[in-house]
Amino acid sequence: MSAFAMMFFQDPSLLAFQRRLQEVADLNNLKTIFNIEKIPGDTQLRDTLDSIDPEFIEGAYTDFFRSLQRGKHLESYQILGDRYLIVLDGSQYFSSEKICCPGCLFKTASKGKTRYSHQILQSVLVHPGKRQVIPLAPEQINNEDGTQKQDCEINASKRVIKKIRRDHPKLKIIIGGDSLYSKQPFINELKAARMSYVLTAKPTDHKILFEWVAEFREMGEIATFQITDHKGYKHLYEWINQIPLNVSPKSENINFLEYTMIRPDGKATYHNSWVTDLEINEHNIVEMVKIGRARWKIENEGFNTLKNQGYHLEHNFGHGKKNLSYIFFLLNVLAFFAHQIFELTDIKYQKCRAKAGSRIEFWNRLRYDIRMILFRSWEHLLSVELNPPEIRAP
Repeated sequence: MSAFAMMFFQDPSLLAFQRRLQEVADLNNLKTIFNIEKIPGDTQLRDTLDSIDPEFIEGAYTDFFRSLQRGKHLESYQILGDRYLIVLDGSQYFSSEKICCPGCLFKTASKGKTRYSHQILQSVLVHPGKRQVIPLAPEQINNEDGTQKQDCEINASKRVIKKIRRDHPKLKIIIGGDSLYSKQPFINELKAARMSYVLTAKPTDHKILFEWVAEFREMGEIATFQITDHKGYKHLYEWINQIPLNVSPKSENINFLEYTMIRPDGKATYHNSWVTDLEINEHNIVEMVKIGRARWKIENEGFNTLKNQGYHLEHNFGHGKKNLSYIFFLLNVLAFFAHQIFELTDIKYQKCRAKAGSRIEFWNRLRYDIRMILFRSWEHLLSVELNPPEIRAP
């Protein structure tokens, strides 16, 4: 909880955070807000976290998610009726040529230097029209033996699909992802997990597929739909159902959609294409493209916020010999999850955020407040931030 509190208040220094809150004897905001009876020392905290099983913390993600479900806060995330869009993407959060542990991925350059890293596969519930994203528990991309067997993103994605279905057996899910995932083996995994998909398909990764699409276009068998918006931009939608993904006899038919945005001067400003198992028609093609394009939310509202908006995701809070680096990552994203819940559900928090302006300024103010004032609870802190006491000159 001490480490979570530091992530919650977006402090870049674990030791400094603890010392600042210990300045008021044994009565401090870690006790009143987080129910922490005794703040551990820096070394003690890292040693304890290093030995924790990550599944112990990963379970909190499912608890948070189910609480949102029970409160019906996720109903606004439904798309194409009663489905939910979960996007997958990999990211690196640690890299060093000197610090490593048995689980580190490694890459040796031509000059002989070896770089060690920690990577994860993140899954996030998103909606094309909503700014808040809902992170699910990440999956480590790491080496089990620490020396030879290199894990990879696609293997991690197969593991995370099984976890999502295990934790949410009845959820109607659409999986979104980049062109790495739009291959038959991963599509088979989705089918076995009873999940639909809208996955990016690039010509460089699907040469045969795009040759077939070109032939069908020449024969006039590609369905099209075009609209022009109030700014003069043209939006061209094209699709065809039941086309083979590749030439393999085991390949199943998929549905293909393509989208182009054309500026008023006639130049294309955006173009992309996807494959899906969902039937496409003129009634859902616009929404299908929005689903495909929503993949970027995991980067923009997810990783970009965590790396550049005060969460210090790539900061090395401590590496450890077992799980420390990943535990810090889990707690950091869990704190982000809690903040996303507040943005969705807590009116007082929303007003405080709007009053402060930027996210970074908001948390700067809260960190200052908890150093200067003892609060009864988190709600008390928000109340004082929203309506600060009047200070009169002597």
